[in-house]
Amino acid sequence: MALDKNQIARRIAQELRDGYYVNLGIGIPTLVANYIPEGVNVFLQSENGLLGMGAFPTEENVDADLINAGKQTVTMIPGAALFDSAESFAMIRGGHIDLTVLGAMEVSQDGDIANWKIPNKMVKGMGGAMDLVASARNIVVAMMHTDPKGNSKLLPKCQLPLTGMACIKRVMTDLAFLEIKDGAFHLLERAPGVSVEEIQAKTAGKLVIPEFVPEMQF
Repeated sequence: MALDKNQIARRIAQELRDGYYVNLGIGIPTLVANYIPEGVNVFLQSENGLLGMGAFPTEENVDADLINAGKQTVTMIPGAALFDSAESFAMIRGGHIDLTVLGAMEVSQDGDIANWKIPNKMVKGMGGAMDLVASARNIVVAMMHTDPKGNSKLLPKCQLPLTGMACIKRVMTDLAFLEIKDGAFHLLERAPGVSVEEIQAKTAGKLVIPEFVPEMQF
């Protein structure tokens, strides 16, 4: 069975390491804040000017003035800091973020990403994604394996306008966890109950399949 968005975020959270500075993009990535493993202390950075972001609030502790880059209400951990956008982007552009988690519309087998513009739809612009893909040391994409029409989003070449080139290291979808290297998607894990054959059928880009592909553990 394919994973839901929370399960995707939960698996990505296993990639966090103690002491990491992490930026979570809009969409599925924001859910990662709810699944940080016990004993792992990370500093979640939101590009609108927050370092030390916590999990989503309960109804009782919502603060409408405290939001992430996706305009969702969030919490702060003890010791968190607030600052202006200029300082926030100095952190990003200075290479101080250890891991970035982004959503995407398309990813190519060369590590290109398209995640900001849909043809014939009004968009405000690329936003902070431009800086994140240019400066992050390590980027994981969180997305669905196919679009609503069933078309693969893991492609030989992106069809939509690019956000960045050769910058994506790993992709976590509702079907699989994959690494991008040597011009191909390398299958690392499959979602519980999902067959290798299904993943292969829904991956348009070059897919390298090892002899044994383990199921994800949660």
